[in-house]
Order: sequence, then structure tokens, then C-alpha cells
Amino acid sequence: MPQDELRFQYPLLALKFPDDETFASFYPGQNAELLTLLKNNVVGIGEPILYMWGESGSGRSHLLHALCSEVDEIGETVAYIPLHHYRSMTLDIFENMENITLVCIDNVDAIAGDKKWEKALFDFYNRWLDNKDNRVPGANLVISASDLPKQIGIELVDLVSRLEWGACHHLQPLNDEEKLGALQLRAQLKGMRLPIDVGRFLLNRLSREMCMLLNTLDQLDNASLEAKRKLTIPFVKEVLRL
Repeated sequence: MPQDELRFQYPLLALKFPDDETFASFYPGQNAELLTLLKNNVVGIGEPILYMWGESGSGRSHLLHALCSEVDEIGETVAYIPLHHYRSMTLDIFENMENITLVCIDNVDAIAGDKKWEKALFDFYNRWLDNKDNRVPGANLVISASDLPKQIGIELVDLVSRLEWGACHHLQPLNDEEKLGALQLRAQLKGMRLPIDVGRFLLNRLSREMCMLLNTLDQLDNASLEAKRKLTIPFVKEVLRL
């Protein structure tokens, strides 16, 4: 069975999250407060229920992966449920989840309009709330979506109400200067130097979606290592055929 499929069916397994999706590699921009809240969750002093929303590419999954990795590393139980893959899962995925120290539910808007999945998530949410006396101190439920609960198309009104409980934070998108900073940070963590002029060239000539920019940076990193050349605008033009 493929590892991704195994992950979806058995989210309680010790998972290997992307090495480059950590708190250290997340460029906060205007999201320093949210980043602090999530780091507090690792040591059990964060918000017990946190709903964060932001547009595609804003880093929601990155932050959830980072949070899960850190909590897993200190020996606590973790469940990460990527609901954008819910069609590869079964409804019993939520069974006994209320006993887990950290439950992260990513892209909850993916199940909007599916009555069975909305009801299953609602039932789990209620069990999680009812189980507060049996969970370890500092247990957390963190949910991500593309918009506020009332704006994501969930039809079960009571579930919308539950999603509005707890802390709600908007993950602010990065502006162009912050994207440049994010690219330079990622390059630094890879052991490479991204000059400002090269970074601005990429922003001006490519899609400004962070996932696309980061994938391009990976491509340039590999090409730079292979050619043993520094990142310059002529070299970038050559590699990307611009």
C-alpha cells in the first residue's frame, strides 16, 4: 500500500513530515502572533482550540506539519488529517481521536456539502469537547481552512457553530518584499545564497505563488550544485529558459 494512502487510513502512525516545513523555515511576515501561538501549543500553553484560515499558498499546511513534527518529537501523540484527501479515507478515521494530544485537521472546507463527513466531524468535535477531563494537559485541536467557518460552504449549521469556537486567526499572505525574505530564508537553510537582485528577478518573471517560487528555488539549488555556479540572473535565465 502506498505510504500516502496508508497515512490517510491510519493517521495515528508516526508520520514523516517534510523536513523543510518547520517553524524555522516559515517566514512569518505579519503572522508573528499566530506563529507564537502555535509554538506555545507545543509546550502545552497554547489555545486548546485554534481555527486558522488563509488563501491557498499562505502556509497553512506548512504550519500544521511543523506543529505536528514538534509535538511528535517530544513524545506526545499526534494525528494529522488532510481532508483534501478525504475521498481516500473512511468515516471511522475520527474514532478515538478525542484521546490524542494534538489533532490537526487540514483543509476542512474540502468536505463542505458532504453530509456524512460533516456529521462525522461534528460528532468527533463534540467527543473532543466532552473528553476534556481525560486528555493530557495542554491537548490541542487545530483546524485549517481557506476562509471563515461561515464562508466555506459547510451545510451543517451546528458544525459551523463548533468551528467558530475557540481562537480564530487569519493567516495573512506575504507581500512581495516578504516573499523575497521568505525565499532568502529558504535559500539560507539550504546552504545557498540568493542575492536580492536574483530574488526580485524571480518575483518579476514568475508566478508569485509561494509554492511555485519555492519549487523553482529547489530547481535552482540543484542546478547550482551540479554546475558549481552561484545564483546570478544570467544563470537563472539559462536554467529556467527565460
